[in-house]
Amino acid sequence: MAQDPPAQDLMRYEAMAQDALRGVVKAALKRAAAPEGLPGAHHFYITFKTDAPGVSGPPDLLGKYPDEMTIVLQHQYWDLAPGETFFSVTLQFGGQPKRLSVPYAAVTRFYDPSVQFLLQFEAPAGEAKAEELEAEADPPAAAPAGDGEAKIVSLDQFRKK
Repeated sequence: MAQDPPAQDLMRYEAMAQDALRGVVKAALKRAAAPEGLPGAHHFYITFKTDAPGVSGPPDLLGKYPDEMTIVLQHQYWDLAPGETFFSVTLQFGGQPKRLSVPYAAVTRFYDPSVQFLLQFEAPAGEAKAEELEAEADPPAAAPAGDGEAKIVSLDQFRKK
């Protein structure tokens, strides 16, 4: 007896789930933007596709990370502004303040190491397939160091094996 092919998901449940989980990122950033800032030891590693539509920042900085970039929001970030569809933040790179604007749709990973909370998202539409992303090595990620300078952070230690 032949089995019927699986039904096509016309509701797009996977896309709805991705959008809902990006709402968690937005809510966490809104909490971090409050006057009291991040509570306790919470801090965020946010990875995003630098070539996704709507991402903006200094061309020299985005040029160093043509595919993906990871930023850390912990002690030294300024003017965090979580909007409805994107967030903006100022971080220091090379001792210079630089403003980034990132649509939530461009975010591929959100990690709070203080509680081992990780969300991973599909690459924005039009990007490489997930298999291709897994096969590629991640570019170095920029993150502000305690002295206000950018440093390289490897995310390998945070990945599920």
